[in-house]
Amino acid sequence: MKAVYISEPGGPEVLELREVPSPVPGPGEVLIDVVAAGLNRADVQQRRGFYPPPQGASEIPGLEVSGRIAGFGPGVTKPFSIGDKVVALLAGGGYAGQVAVPAGQVLRIPDGVDLVTAASLPEVAATVYSNLVMTAQLQAGETVLIHGATGGIGTMAIQLAKALGARVAATAGTAEKVGTAIAFLGADIAINYAEEEFPESLRGQNGGKGADVILDVVGAKYLGRNVDALADYGRLVVIGLQGGTTAELDLGMLLRKRAAIIATSLRPRPVEEKTVIMTAVRDAVWPLVADGRIRPLVARTFPLDQVREAQRYFDSGEHVGKVLLVM
Repeated sequence: MKAVYISEPGGPEVLELREVPSPVPGPGEVLIDVVAAGLNRADVQQRRGFYPPPQGASEIPGLEVSGRIAGFGPGVTKPFSIGDKVVALLAGGGYAGQVAVPAGQVLRIPDGVDLVTAASLPEVAATVYSNLVMTAQLQAGETVLIHGATGGIGTMAIQLAKALGARVAATAGTAEKVGTAIAFLGADIAINYAEEEFPESLRGQNGGKGADVILDVVGAKYLGRNVDALADYGRLVVIGLQGGTTAELDLGMLLRKRAAIIATSLRPRPVEEKTVIMTAVRDAVWPLVADGRIRPLVARTFPLDQVREAQRYFDSGEHVGKVLLVM
């Protein structure tokens, strides 16, 4: 099969398309003929040498795919059949013609979604649902602040939070993206972080109140301002480190607000935890996709042999929604 490898840490030019043996599904795994794979920030960090795959995971980048069931390893108990159209959450291996993945991380695609578009869903749906609902316990009527409004995580998080009945604020870096967050994604408040400080803007547009929950992909660069932007008893969930790993923290402000900071990562979790998350996604998120309250948003697709161009486009930050590779 064809698969993408990273020859050495660096820019998109280090991505190489190779012919390699197809994977053999192990116990409890299914083999998937990949139709499309989603690009994620973790893939870029892995390419740069900052985010190696977990122990035992494939060196091939790619954390989510759509495709068709092609085979089974021993002991698969989930009721799949050869040819079923599915999506899968991976620890790696998605930029390839086939992938073997634990059956608990595989779901049939939601009703009404085509097989290519479906590749945009599993990683972001699992990340957003597990963090906003299972970790932060976001409730209807609460205010949630989502950074990176128009990326893959942001577009899913805004729509899911709205479907749950939350008041949604989001940040973006251009006037066009701010407009998209409100007009297309349904955010109640959108803040251009290039022009204004988001804690003050949020309180100014939210009756003087901060956010009950913040979903943050930036990390160190935003830590102080995120704590400032929290409401009393607020929960800051850090899921990315695009703005660095180390920052000073005003513990006094955190104490006064009786607030919490939680940091989570999906990729290295054990299969058992990922299975629980994917089951929750199937039960809670897929119906919202099927009835149109959550719309998968794909910015562009690229053939696998244009993976360098795909990651250059992803790195540019111009996209609104997901970027996909098509086999």
